[in-house]
Amino acid sequence: MRQVECTIERRLLVNYRIDPDVLGSLLPNGVRAQIVRGSAVGGVCFLRLAHLRPRSLPSWSGLRTENVAHRFAVEWDGADGVVAGVYVPRRETDSRLAAWSGGRLFPGVYRLARFEVNEHGGDYRIGVQSADGRADVAVRARRTDQLSGSLFEDIADAVEFFRSAPASLSPNESRSCLEGVRLQCDRWAAEPLEIDEMRSAVFDDLAFFPPGTCALDSALVMHDLDSQFVVDEHRRVLDSDGVPSSVGAP
Repeated sequence: MRQVECTIERRLLVNYRIDPDVLGSLLPNGVRAQIVRGSAVGGVCFLRLAHLRPRSLPSWSGLRTENVAHRFAVEWDGADGVVAGVYVPRRETDSRLAAWSGGRLFPGVYRLARFEVNEHGGDYRIGVQSADGRADVAVRARRTDQLSGSLFEDIADAVEFFRSAPASLSPNESRSCLEGVRLQCDRWAAEPLEIDEMRSAVFDDLAFFPPGTCALDSALVMHDLDSQFVVDEHRRVLDSDGVPSSVGAP
């Protein structure tokens, strides 16, 4: 079992409510949308990692990277029952080494992008320009006292939702199978955010999400979490049309 250790310096999650039927048509075979209060859940994860390295190496040798992932809350049938996690159609990174490692040392495809990050106190401004423009995204948010939206009752409810679904599946380069990884983290403290502006080439695209089928819901942020990403050696093999070329996928 391969393990990658890191410190999650910042994990900012922006959440969307999605019509379950619409999301279902965009998911690969074998996974289905998780339903929360009548809605499917999608989102964007703005992730800054420090000391990123294989477990066998010392922390000083690790990378520091900015990353963004478009993700959808899903579930699938595993050997021991239903597994909850996320389907991640694509990821962007500012690290050439991380991009090279994707699909080789680490599951999933990572594509290079340009990041502009401005964080001061409780204010966050992050913009990402992807190479093909299909995953461009920008957020402007600030800390607040109460979580907005209708997906989750409060910040504790939101944290428990994400804590209980640590597995992720991503298509490989040839889109012939889904590769898995699990996030292990002892602490899941988070704070709610108020979103002042959010733009996403994926979630704003009416070809994927027609009017009324996708709405911005809420956001939260986590800081300084010592974590491990555990590579799942099992691969879910798909047929030729198993991973639709949709939702920003290359």
